[in-house]
Amino acid sequence: MRRYRAAIAAASSTALLAAGTVAGVTLSTSTAYAATALSSNWYASAPYDMPLDNNPPSLTSVLAATGEKAFVLAFVLAENGSSCAPAWDGGSSTVSSSDAVGSQISALRAAGGDVSVSFGGYNGTKLGQVCGSASATAAAEQSVISAYGLHAIDLDLEEPEYESSSAIANELGAAQILQHNNAGLYISVTIPGTTSGTGWFGEQLLDEAKTLGFTPNDYTIMPFDGGFSGASSQISALQSFNGILTSTFGWSSATAYAHEGVSSMNGRTDSAEYFYQSDFQSVLSWAESVGLGRYSFWSVNRDRECSPPDNNGTLSGTCSSVTQNSWDFTKYDAEFAGATPPVTSSPTTSQPSASASPSSTGGSGGGSCATAWSSTTAYTSGAKVSYNGHNWTANQWNYNEAPGGSSGAWNDNGAC
Repeated sequence: MRRYRAAIAAASSTALLAAGTVAGVTLSTSTAYAATALSSNWYASAPYDMPLDNNPPSLTSVLAATGEKAFVLAFVLAENGSSCAPAWDGGSSTVSSSDAVGSQISALRAAGGDVSVSFGGYNGTKLGQVCGSASATAAAEQSVISAYGLHAIDLDLEEPEYESSSAIANELGAAQILQHNNAGLYISVTIPGTTSGTGWFGEQLLDEAKTLGFTPNDYTIMPFDGGFSGASSQISALQSFNGILTSTFGWSSATAYAHEGVSSMNGRTDSAEYFYQSDFQSVLSWAESVGLGRYSFWSVNRDRECSPPDNNGTLSGTCSSVTQNSWDFTKYDAEFAGATPPVTSSPTTSQPSASASPSSTGGSGGGSCATAWSSTTAYTSGAKVSYNGHNWTANQWNYNEAPGGSSGAWNDNGAC
């Protein structure tokens, strides 16, 4: 999943990193944090950001524009792809509190925000692959926690590490050690999603966590790049993943949802799926209705409009390839955290998706967009919604019937 990340990112960002290394530290229960932790709802809402690649935005500016206080910085990998030492993008300089990322963290904290750091990602060599044990992996990751005074980390466990049982055992075992030795540390585990929840390797990962007796704050799936189309397909996958969590850990559905998360991708995905603002709103409404534990997306770097807006139908690491205002998608994360984002001055519209065909009763349009359609809301005749950049009016009672579909439940009032 997220296959584009390494390909689009700059070849190396090590020139931006200051010299100097942070040696493995002795694990203790008295790690001194550099800043006061935010409440956990902020770490649960944090979107991903590449701080050294893909035209990184000013996170303090994004915070001011959206209200989102926390961001997941990606990715820490094994130094030079071979050493059990953490380095941004797997470069040649290990993590240091005085590097270019450290200065960004300090600025964000001064503005009232904070960060989580993600270990892993789709490409590159992960610490769990080269560190010889869970304790060695934990020591390497602890050095990052100590360097930046972190209150939250993310384990983004994807290919090829995802398919190595020993690497996964190292990562999960390390997370358990870090959880024990850093009181209150927020830990998310992010894995590929499938239309049925997660695949065989994902289930093996959950079995390993059960064997270890390790429970993170949440297990998050990425429901994109695998035959997904719109919010309803993502919600269906999350419901299936909930069933996997309940059967694996013996949790109730509500407990499983509280330990479950979603990480979507805004705009065009690697496999030419499209997720619009209306899709994010629908998944958010559903997530809040079931008490989902985490709501994130990839990435803030892409939360900007391309030029032209559709980017000529291609993928970009620095814009979304759909019509949007800057930071539209990040505002949904802020809403999940419980904040009310600042109002954008101009109305937002969405690119029409290939799967949504207008009904034959289209209107002239041109007005403001109504409240976004939600797959979890029952609508009566006359109800008005917006979907894929058009306003729609229900002509009959309906539930989970997307406007523009074959049911004929909605009349198209035109673009808004």
